[in-house]
Amino acid sequence: MQSGTLRLDLHGMTCTQARTAIDATLRRAGRSVYRVEVIHGCHGGTALRDMVRSVYARHPAVLRVELGLNPGSTDLVLREY
Repeated sequence: MQSGTLRLDLHGMTCTQARTAIDATLRRAGRSVYRVEVIHGCHGGTALRDMVRSVYARHPAVLRVELGLNPGSTDLVLREY
């Protein structure tokens, strides 16, 4: 974890479980957290990736959604660093 970034691994979760985990992480994120790196994987299908990118692009706590450093992750930017 780099400073100001939380990492959340969703491997093995359903979309419902993943939403619960992401929502809890967003609620827990303090003022020092600027982004959440959501690891959804890329080889087991696209349901988690698609859900993260569509639902959290419109979430009030998320400034913007960025593609992660690899195809198996998506970054939720909460505020500018």
